Amino acid sequence: MKLMWRDPFEAMMPRFEFLTPHTYWVDMYESEDKLYYVIEATLPGFKPEELHITAHGDTLTISAVKNDDEKHYVRRERYPGEMTRTFTLPTVVDVEKIEAVFEYGVLKISIPKVEEVKQKEIPIKVKELAGVG
Repeated sequence: MKLMWRDPFEAMMPRFEFLTPHTYWVDMYESEDKLYYVIEATLPGFKPEELHITAHGDTLTISAVKNDDEKHYVRRERYPGEMTRTFTLPTVVDVEKIEAVFEYGVLKISIPKVEEVKQKEIPIKVKELAGVG
């Protein structure tokens, strides 16, 4: 008779699934030249068309949607629905120049910073009142 090891907590896992967040891992860092922020999101098993990125001001959102209900699973540990993460960046960024590359299950987003706004002295004009003088 062959003995098989079984995980004693396996039967309880579906009951506690609601406690585990459905998300993906992300690293965010500043480029060496300090001109970009870079976000690297680990999304194995996703296709580029299942990923969506939106940006506005200092906020960037990454959504990943996986729907493969046609398969008949015996066991499923990867979340099949939508996972969304929103990041607030330390400064306003140039949303028109954001670039994203998806390679080997890692989404790499390069986010250029907006050039620093320089302070400008505003001259004050003096209007002469008609008939005074």
